[in-house]
Amino acid sequence: MARAIILGVLVVGYGLDQLTKHLALSHLAEGDPVRLLGGLLTLRLIFNSGAAFGMGEGVTIVFTLLSATVLVVLLVLLWRVRHRGWALGFGLLGAGVCGNLTDRLVRPPAPLHGHVVDFLELPYFPAIFNVADVCVTFAAVTIAWVSLFGQASLRGERVS
Repeated sequence: MARAIILGVLVVGYGLDQLTKHLALSHLAEGDPVRLLGGLLTLRLIFNSGAAFGMGEGVTIVFTLLSATVLVVLLVLLWRVRHRGWALGFGLLGAGVCGNLTDRLVRPPAPLHGHVVDFLELPYFPAIFNVADVCVTFAAVTIAWVSLFGQASLRGERVS
C-alpha cells in the first residue's frame, strides 16, 4: 500500500507540475504579471537557474546532480517504506524533485544547466515558485511531522 501511495502521489504531483509549467509557458509572457483573486495570487513567469529564493545561481549543475542523488535514495526507500505518512512525504518529495530536475535536464540554456520555470507569486512571500516547490515544501512538513509525532518507523514498526 505504501508503494502505491508513493508512486500515486509522485505521478499526480509531477503531472500537475508539468501541466502548470506548460500552461505558464503557453500563456504568460516573461515580465508581464497577471494578478488573480484580488492580488492574492500573481502569475509571473521567470526562469530560475538557482535554488529556492534565487540562491545558488550559476551552479545549476550542482542542483541537477543533487536532485538525481535524491531520486536514487527515494528509489531505494521505495522498497523499504511501509508507513503511509512516510510514503506521502516521500511521494511529495519525489514529485517536486522530478519536476524541477526535468527542467534542469531539458530546458535552455543547456542539458544539466536548464533553468527551472517558476510562475506563482504570493504577496509578502519573498520568492516566485512552482508546483514542484510546493510539493517539496509539503514533503518537508510531512516528513518532519512523521519524524516528530509519528509512532512508526519507515517499515511501519511501532517506535516509542
